[in-house]
Amino acid sequence: MVYVISKDGKPLMPTKNHAKVRILLKHQKAKIVKRKPFTIQLLYETTTYTQPITLGIDSGYNYIGFSAVTEKEELISGEVKLLQGISERLKKRAMYRRQRRNRLRYRKPRFDNRRKPEGWLPPSIQHKYDSHVRFINLLKSILPITEVIIEAASFDIQKIKNPDIEGIDYQNGEQKGFYNLREYVLYRDNYTCQLCGKDNLPLEVHHIGYWKPDRTDRPSNLITLCINCHTPENHLRSGKLWGWQPKLRAFKEATFMSVVRWKLVNVLGCKYTYGYITKAKRKALMLEKTHYNDAFIIAGGSNQKRVEPIYFEQVRRNNRSLEKFYDAKYIDTRTGKPATGQELFNGRRIRNKNYNTENLRKYRGQKLSKGRRSIRKQRYVYQPKDVVIYEGQKYIVKGVQNRGAYIKLEGLPKPVRIELVRPYLFRKGFCVA
Repeated sequence: MVYVISKDGKPLMPTKNHAKVRILLKHQKAKIVKRKPFTIQLLYETTTYTQPITLGIDSGYNYIGFSAVTEKEELISGEVKLLQGISERLKKRAMYRRQRRNRLRYRKPRFDNRRKPEGWLPPSIQHKYDSHVRFINLLKSILPITEVIIEAASFDIQKIKNPDIEGIDYQNGEQKGFYNLREYVLYRDNYTCQLCGKDNLPLEVHHIGYWKPDRTDRPSNLITLCINCHTPENHLRSGKLWGWQPKLRAFKEATFMSVVRWKLVNVLGCKYTYGYITKAKRKALMLEKTHYNDAFIIAGGSNQKRVEPIYFEQVRRNNRSLEKFYDAKYIDTRTGKPATGQELFNGRRIRNKNYNTENLRKYRGQKLSKGRRSIRKQRYVYQPKDVVIYEGQKYIVKGVQNRGAYIKLEGLPKPVRIELVRPYLFRKGFCVA
């Protein structure tokens, strides 16, 4: 399928006549606008007749399914894998900002002058919402879409617990009556460490999915631990908490949909449907459970001729983090192996509470490297996920080292000098995987 744009930039109906497309490109009556999906723009005036096209969107927290159909055929379908780790990057940015400001002069508190505008969303959720809108606009730029239908949600979390809930009762959820979220989690876990089972030690609240990374403060991502289990050493890759996933039901995706579904519908001015309707129709057509098949059903698809799905991936446009911290490394005298300063810490946790554990500094042997702050002073040409040519083969960029002198490529054990590679594809925004 070749997607066509008029001379004025308006989307026209796509074509399967590849021979005609080659002739237009050869005689310079059209130009290539996008290679994936392949899109051309006509360089001469033409008619702008189009057919009604319905776009179905299976919106979600991690994936977007999409399908555009007419009465006779499907024109485009596929999935989008959205960018992850926004919350973790925001927390890391705040940490570095606090460190910088603590090294400067006294600053007058200004937290009282912050006002959230009406309709404000948390930055991580706002990013998901903006990604949905941007991708729908991308599809509208290559197809003359006349109607958009979105699957708003599958179920109501509160209504599952109480089928008769309505009105003000939605405010009387399971957290009402608790002083704050921390007290709710401690109460839910019976004031007992969920890792070792002890209840006679000071307790703390732990983010279960920090290693994914996921540090959201929803109850299903929080659990009670004692101070002996909630240590920096246990947070490392070799620790007990890394990869630990106790059986707690997570409603992250459902919460996302409940927050932004109506905003998506109102901004786009589109129709909406529900998951149970989609599921019933998909089973009737005996289709496999995929995001693009759901989107096909949402768009009103039934017996139309299908197309091969396209898989998109949302790639980070630019790493704006200028500062990074690298921990010092020592020889652990107990094992003789390298260990970081975070592993061999002094056991002190909070200044005004006696939460101290064993002082592990005494096990620090020979110092292998000192802790340092690395500040990037320039923006490099290549970013992660870009594609380059090295020794006649294509490689995906993993990162840049030595202030831009070397580049790290996937599949190669050692970095190579940047002069030995040449660019093939800069992947930014929504890219075909």
